[in-house]
Amino acid sequence: GKVAAAFEDLGLHQVKNIERPVHVFAARPAAAAPVKRPERSPSERRLYICVLPFANMSGDAEQEYFSDGISEDIITDLSKVSALAVVSRNTAFTFKGKNVDVGQVARQLKVSHVLEGSVRKSGNRVRITAQLIDGKTDEHVWAERWDRDLNDIFALQDEISEAIVKALKVKLLPEEKKAIEQRGTANLEAFQTYLMARQYYITGNMTDARKSDMVIRLSKRAIELDPNYARAWALLAVTQRMQTYAGKLEDNGLAAAERALALDATVIDAHAARIGALISARDYAGARAAVDLALPLDPESYEVNKEAARLAFMEHRYPDAIRYYEKSATLVESDFSAAGMLMSCYTAIGDAAGTRSAAERTLARAEQIIAREPDNGSALSMGIGALTYLGNTERAKEWARRALLLDPDNLNMRYNIACAFILDLKEFDAAFDLLEPAIAKFGKDRLAHAQIDPDFDTVRDHPRFKAMIAAAEARLAKS
Repeated sequence: GKVAAAFEDLGLHQVKNIERPVHVFAARPAAAAPVKRPERSPSERRLYICVLPFANMSGDAEQEYFSDGISEDIITDLSKVSALAVVSRNTAFTFKGKNVDVGQVARQLKVSHVLEGSVRKSGNRVRITAQLIDGKTDEHVWAERWDRDLNDIFALQDEISEAIVKALKVKLLPEEKKAIEQRGTANLEAFQTYLMARQYYITGNMTDARKSDMVIRLSKRAIELDPNYARAWALLAVTQRMQTYAGKLEDNGLAAAERALALDATVIDAHAARIGALISARDYAGARAAVDLALPLDPESYEVNKEAARLAFMEHRYPDAIRYYEKSATLVESDFSAAGMLMSCYTAIGDAAGTRSAAERTLARAEQIIAREPDNGSALSMGIGALTYLGNTERAKEWARRALLLDPDNLNMRYNIACAFILDLKEFDAAFDLLEPAIAKFGKDRLAHAQIDPDFDTVRDHPRFKAMIAAAEARLAKS
């Protein structure tokens, strides 16, 4: 069907392959047109490379954010080269902190080359080493070391990416060189602040309001330092929306996502944040158009696939939700939430084998997270749902007691535990005791989810459940 569009004047912009700036208009809800990679002849295609996370050699674990950021930027840069196929950040980072056999990594990921390296940051100096290894022979193809002033970091990143391309004997097209050199910011402090915020976002539990507050504070600081930093705007957007899960209702991130896309329509996280914000605003038609726009830009984007899954779930398109959640769970091997949502989706279509497989995967992933973060309420709650489905009731209840002691204010956690108690244990009053304080603080987005969640189908007409929903609707109608 047709989607209504409004047009927004974005002013003059420099566009690839056009010498003079052109006047740019954005059509809404389509935030931007897909950017096509340059076409190459079949004979020129294609080397496959994995960039392993660079080791932090700074002697300070707090500098991990910087070495991870450099690794991510190299992955992003090389992904702009059409002659290269680059393993995603999410897959590459599953090897972080492990003693890896490069040949084994190459065989496992079916890549021709592996890049590894290290970052040492001390005061205002930075040393970066990198070596490129042939995946078949395990031989070093090329190695280099750079010692520079930290203020030269942006030029240094360009130099490193271009040196890797040269070592691979791949021709860098002029527009690709230009794309690599577009760093998003030239402000060193903004760059470092953004990297710190991103590290907290990746490693933290964003349904914990204290942790998401920290990411928002750092993102806003990066934006203060450089108001045109699209990646910082995108991170602000996605974290603001995550806070709606924690009962904070101030902002669903749409304005920040729109700002990020106006600055740089290629920032895939901004597309994902916009989809999420449109779902939160229950603009499902707009969200579908945004998904159709974003997926061709990066079909391997974990964030976009996860939002596409959430949209399909909200619209009861369970086969589509399963496809996108399965993709998300494959892209990030530690993602327990996609695996947990698959339990609901398979249950909704009556696929018991699918539900059991998803439950086993959810439990294994939750256990890994909880071993590192015993107070991660979100991981505990998804694990509880898996345990109840698999019949391990006593362990599930022990986890529930622990979760409520360690993270009592986590609304999303309470919701997920209640789902397990209703669906598998049929302990309705205990579930409602968990659910009531959460629904009393839910915004429109989370309430809409509760109203369509198939996990609640058996209690939809229960007086306590109906009273909870009615009270929340009345509260939100006044706001």
